[in-house]
Amino acid sequence: TEHFGWMSIIGIHPFVLVVIRRGSLMNQQKLSMARRHVLGNMNSRCEPVTDVPVLLNDGDGEVLGHVDESLGKYADALTFHLDDQVCKRLASGHYSFSFEFKFADESDAELPAARRRIMLSSVFLIMRKGYEKPIPRSKQPTAAAI
Repeated sequence: TEHFGWMSIIGIHPFVLVVIRRGSLMNQQKLSMARRHVLGNMNSRCEPVTDVPVLLNDGDGEVLGHVDESLGKYADALTFHLDDQVCKRLASGHYSFSFEFKFADESDAELPAARRRIMLSSVFLIMRKGYEKPIPRSKQPTAAAI
């Protein structure tokens, strides 16, 4: 992690440069991630993202913030505007992504659904399940003890 006056670079991956910028509110942070990393195979079909709500787990979940493409010339990145703790967890891989979307244009209705353009309605952050440490063989109950 490298800290600068206005941002912290906390990791570099071949497809992801994670930058957390300090927001105007003390607990509000901005996290930028590559579109390709977040959207996966939907990246090429997705219209530009503007002020899409970010929710926890599903449509009934807590609203955590919003996401947009506010980096200007870096249009291949999505910027998440989230609470400080949520930003740190998202940057360290504690969440996976799920999306709610609608088709962008009715004129391409003859195309298969997998090829139609989409517009994001919501982004859901799904908490990953915790890793359970395996029990060492020396501490496992034996057949005689059962």
